Amino acid sequence: MIHSATSGSRIVVAMSGGVDSSTTAALLKEGGHEVIGLTMQLYDHGDTNAQQSGTCCSLDDVHDARRVANALGIPHYVVNLQDAFRKLVVDNLVNEYKEGRTPNPCVRCNEFMKFRLLLDRALALGADYLATGHYAKIVRNPATDLLELRRATDSLKDQSYFLYCVDQQQLSHLLFPLGSMTKSEVRTHAQRFHLPTATKSESQDVCFIAGESYRQFMERNDGTGLPGIGEIVSLEGTTLGRHQGHHRYTIGQRKGLGVAHNEPLYVVGIDAANNRVTVGGQNDLVANGLKAKKLQWISGASPPPDQLLHIKIRYRTPASPGYLTEQSGRLGTFRFIEPVRAVTPGQTVVVYDGDTVLGGGLIDGAMEQGQNWNVSEHHREGAAA
Repeated sequence: MIHSATSGSRIVVAMSGGVDSSTTAALLKEGGHEVIGLTMQLYDHGDTNAQQSGTCCSLDDVHDARRVANALGIPHYVVNLQDAFRKLVVDNLVNEYKEGRTPNPCVRCNEFMKFRLLLDRALALGADYLATGHYAKIVRNPATDLLELRRATDSLKDQSYFLYCVDQQQLSHLLFPLGSMTKSEVRTHAQRFHLPTATKSESQDVCFIAGESYRQFMERNDGTGLPGIGEIVSLEGTTLGRHQGHHRYTIGQRKGLGVAHNEPLYVVGIDAANNRVTVGGQNDLVANGLKAKKLQWISGASPPPDQLLHIKIRYRTPASPGYLTEQSGRLGTFRFIEPVRAVTPGQTVVVYDGDTVLGGGLIDGAMEQGQNWNVSEHHREGAAA
């Protein structure tokens, strides 16, 4: 059963100024609920670097959210979360790159800004729910009576990967009204409601880095604290060239290495302590498993070691079958049925059972990189079943 609001609920809608959150607010108001719009101010709107097109949460987006709220006749408030966003998302991104890891700021923004701080604000306003324009579903499992997070109907828009961090208490106060819709259906509803954002294009970049690379953003904001010139080395430790700072590289990167070689080279390792980037061939990128940290499970319990899982290590990468072979506290080890390419420390690992998100965490490192291994017959049979 899809998790939904009871009639006449007070619902805060996180209004980003885009068509998805605008349509969410309109649908909930049409459904007879008391709707309040909240828009997060996440950075200084006087900063011209934050005003580039293709972003979300820009000053134009705040104005669009207010226009939609006025059109719908609902109250609208702007919540200044600028300091928290800088500390929890922006500074974290810079620090992770300094440590040789590749973070996902959108996952962290959802976890801390929306589902902690904004949800707390919503509940403080006496709201029963916080609704967002995410493409995902919340379903109550009748067998367990637990709430589950599931993939959206529109597989091209599914955002469940970014939402793995929610728990049962948070899910009980969250609504994702667009989870069963396609993007075209959302646009149709927006036009039906005559929303000012009905034809607005989607944001394509991380909100605070639009129009530039991560490297450019960090060097513009924290140039004095970033690593300088270092070595590019082979797996055998031979120096092949020099780089301008390991923060410019990520696992699997091929372009921009500046190293001449008779075969294509890829970044296979980043040693932040020694400011060293290790390169190797394509076969050196594959790994048979990964170590994860900060694991959390939506049900509150981890899956058993004999349960076949589908493991995503990047948003745009298909899930790979495998198993959780060990967990101690919030640390865990995953094994893949077949080797996986470019397991990247700092990225998010999200675990699925079919369409259901079980949980996830942060990748701490690859296991048995560049080697082949024979998974147990028991696990292979389970994957084939």
